[in-house]
Order: sequence, then structure tokens, then C-alpha cells
Amino acid sequence: MTEGARITVSEDYLRGLEKKIEALTDVVKLFSTISATLDLEVLIKLVMEQAKRMMEAEGCSILLYNRKTKKLEFEVTLCDDDAASGILKEKVSLDLGQGIAGWVAANQEPLVIDDVTKDSRFYSGADRLTGFTTRNLSAFPLVGRRGLIGVAEIINTRKKDLDPELLKILCRQFAIAIENALYHRESLERERLRQELRIASEVQKSFLPQEPVFSKGRLTVSAVNIPASKVGGDIYDFTEPAEGKAGVLIGDVSGKGISAALYMAKIISDFRYTAHLEESPEVVLNRLNSRLSAAPMGMFLTAIYMVVDLGTGEAALSGAGHPPMLLVRDGEVRVMDVLSGPPLGILPLQYPCRTLSLREGDTLLLLTDGVFEAKNPEGERIGFNRIVEFVRQRGSGEGLLEGIVEYVNGFSRGVEKGDDITLVEVRWA
Repeated sequence: MTEGARITVSEDYLRGLEKKIEALTDVVKLFSTISATLDLEVLIKLVMEQAKRMMEAEGCSILLYNRKTKKLEFEVTLCDDDAASGILKEKVSLDLGQGIAGWVAANQEPLVIDDVTKDSRFYSGADRLTGFTTRNLSAFPLVGRRGLIGVAEIINTRKKDLDPELLKILCRQFAIAIENALYHRESLERERLRQELRIASEVQKSFLPQEPVFSKGRLTVSAVNIPASKVGGDIYDFTEPAEGKAGVLIGDVSGKGISAALYMAKIISDFRYTAHLEESPEVVLNRLNSRLSAAPMGMFLTAIYMVVDLGTGEAALSGAGHPPMLLVRDGEVRVMDVLSGPPLGILPLQYPCRTLSLREGDTLLLLTDGVFEAKNPEGERIGFNRIVEFVRQRGSGEGLLEGIVEYVNGFSRGVEKGDDITLVEVRWA
């Protein structure tokens, strides 16, 4: 080529370059938008607005894939009718393979349909609901690291000359951005749940006695409460229903988590109100049973409530479907069944009562089923008999509760706790 030579190109070629530069400029702007936020709703709306403008389209939609229902659900729709987005989000979902979006999701391939009336895959139900008329449709799969995320749709576009490969690249970047936003949302939700559980745990602890030891006269009561998770359904309480008497409650609320914790808070409140009006444990359980009869279906409480005369050691006990307690006396361990009705909150009936005369040196051990339901890595339960045998070999004395907890934890080491553990020790000196 000689110095000063020129290359001549046609105006059509120049116009084509200008269009490609314009398209690349728009794509760069979209990339900038995509990386600007981790808020899913903001991200989708911004990208849809720019895509609608770039494609000179009447509408754009994003359908996200719900892995639980295995359906595509409208997340955002942009068109002249603002109500359309709400209608589609509430009333329309597509199976994989259903409609053009469903086909794109199932095959993870883009589709450009110039006339939807000539394509048998087109789903007209959305148009019937919204009054919108779809003439042409471009749909692109959004696929991330975890697989299918959803489908992006561009509806009634007037611009036909955008590079399909450029659109594929843009959709891949958009999919990554959506996936990152979803991770961010899930992270925020997990943190919110952790905060709620932490607060619920603190609130729940505030309903239990401030100190796990109650001592008056010859009576000393100690307790250990270990929730399986942040919050639990086991309860215990100490009361003084009358001068010269002390009450001891242990209970296990059905269920786990927040629902059990809320139910537990109600029970503690109702119990304390009732226990300060009545000295007889069976009357307290009868009235508590009446109060709990309106509880949600499936929610109930197993319990033992005893009232001890601090002068004589005479203990009156009433039970509601709770495991037996252990009496350690003169070096022997006896399994003591309490006369019992069904758990509280199930049937309207009268609960029985029995008495037990505590002697010097006696220890009563009350426990919830989480103590003997613990499992080892092989799935074997520790069982009630092993707990009885452990107490028999160890005997009563200081550190009994801590020893039982250590024994249970050793048995179930490496296994996530399946239930709360609560132990109450009643000693008569």
C-alpha cells in the first residue's frame, strides 16, 4: 500500500458499524446496571427498563423458576398497563415445557418468534387475563451456577437487528447477577432468622426462673434446661403457692422452634397465675388444662406439678402424660409413676393427685423425654433404663444433673440434638 492511500467503505457499512457501537454502548450500560446492586427487585426492574428501551419493545417479563413447585412464576412485567404485572404474578405460573417460556426453560435454548399466532407453543392465557396482545416474542433462558434460574421475555419488539450472540452474553451476565442477588437475599433472610431466634431465645429464657436453684428450709430444687436449638419447648418453674409450701413444675411442650417457644410462654404465664390462686396441684392442672383447650391443633403439654409442705416434707403430685420420675432413697433408685391424665390441652377432664412423704436424704429426679430419647451415631436411643442405671451407679449427691447431661452428651456425641433436655432435682435434707 502506497503512502497516503485511502480505503473507501460504503455508507451502509458505516451505518452498520454505528449500530454495533450503539448496541455495544447499550450493553456496557446494562453491564454497569447489573453490577450496581444486589437488591433483586431493583436489579430486575432496572435491567428490564433498559432492555425494553434497547429493543424498542412494548413489554418485558422475567419469570423465575421455583424449585419447590417446579414452575415458572412471573416476577416482574413491564408494559404500559401497570396492573398487568400484579395479575401475572398472582394468577399465572407455567410448567416446564408449557408456553414459549416453558419450552425455553426446559430446553435452555433461546427462541425468537416473529408471529406468535403461528407457533403452537404460545400460551395465550396471559393475554386473556391482562388484555395485552402479544404479536412477537423473544425468550432467553437464564442459567446460573445452580442451573435454571428463569426466563427473560421481550415482547412486541420493533428492533430486529440486535446481535443474538450479544443478547446471549447479556443474558448470561444477567443470570449471574440474579443468582448473586438471590444468594444475597437468602443470606439476609438467614441473618434475619438468626436475629429473630436470638431474640426469641432471650425472651424465652426470661420466662424461666432467673436462677436455676430454689432453696427454702429443708428443700433444695435445682434445674438444667438445654434447648435442642436456639429456642425450645421444655419448661420448669418454682413457685410458693402459700406460706410454708413450695411448688415445682416440669413440662414438655409438643413441637419445636418458634411455635413451641410461643406456646411455652403462654403456658408459663397461665401456670403462674393459676398456681398463685391454688395450693392443690391437681386443681392447678385442671384449670391449666381448661385454659389450654383452645390451643392450636396438635399443641399440648406433658407435665408434673408437685407442691411440697416445707414443714413435713409431704409432697402432693399431679401428672399429665409426663415420663416417670426417679426417687433416690437409701442408695436405691425407684421409678415412680405419677397418677396421670393425658397431656394438657387435649381433653376436658379432672386430673388425679397422689402424695409422697419425703424422708431425710431423699432425691427426686424429674426429666423430659429429650434426656432418654437422645441417639448415638448408629441411631440407637439411650433409653430410659440406661438413665436409671446411670443414676443407680452414680448415686445422688452434688453434680448429679451435670453428670447426667455429660453422660447423655457422651452417648450422642457427633449427633445433632433432636429434642430439648430438662432435668429437675428435688432434695430433702
